[in-house]
Order: sequence, then structure tokens, then C-alpha cells
Amino acid sequence: MLHRRALLAFCAAAAAVPAAAAPGPAITVYKTASCGCCKGWIAAMSRAGFQPKVITVDDVSPYWRRRGVADELSSCHVSEIGGYVAVGHIPPADISRLLREKPKALGLTVPGMPFGSPGMERPDGRREAYETLLLLPGGKTRVFARHA
Repeated sequence: MLHRRALLAFCAAAAAVPAAAAPGPAITVYKTASCGCCKGWIAAMSRAGFQPKVITVDDVSPYWRRRGVADELSSCHVSEIGGYVAVGHIPPADISRLLREKPKALGLTVPGMPFGSPGMERPDGRREAYETLLLLPGGKTRVFARHA
């Protein structure tokens, strides 16, 4: 009887321990060796639970072009996740939303490198407003999220 009580107590204690969180989605990131802000964005993605696989390349432009992203919508790094392309300093929450909603789209972009976006934080805290754009088939875009 004592053995059974000990076993029940052990099972109850084990059930009370929260399970380890499952690893987040894998994301493949293409970046150049010299890009420091890309490292900041990758760190932000890791903190948000994503599992980055980083591939260093000489030029990232072929990676966005082959996915149908126009040069004016580009940035310093390109990622692939869940069948989508992700170009630039996109907030992790926007990528999570994209994966959750699964729109018929090529992916997301934050053109350029806006101050205050993930990886582009400034020591003085200055931020600029920017938009995450949904990349639609045929080269069109629409605003997916606005950031102050």
C-alpha cells in the first residue's frame, strides 16, 4: 500500500510540472557575412521562439528575386518559413500571424531598414513608423501591419 501511495504522489508531482515548450518554427535566413543588423534580427527571432538556420551568402538579392520580390521591396536579409518569403526586419509577431492566418501570398516584407524595427534598434531609442507589407502574387502588396 505504501508503494502505491508513493507512486501516486510521484505521478501527481510529475503532472504538476509544466511540459517544456515545443521548439518554434524553423526559419532559414540568408544574409551576408558583414551584416550586423541581420544578427540583431536573428536574435529577436530566436527570443520569440523561432529556430533560425543561418546561411551566409555573398549576395542576398537572388534569393528575394527568385521568390518574386521586387528590388524596391527588398532589405538586407531574406528568410524562408512555412512556404513563405520574409524580407527584412519583420517583427516576429507579424511572422507568427502570417503562419497562423495562412493568406494566399508570397510572404512579408519590411522594405529598407527602418530605425526601431527588430535588429535596427538605436541606443537613443529613436524609432520611425514603418509598415509590414503582405506580398501578393503578381507583384502587388497591401499593408499587413503598422508599427509606430
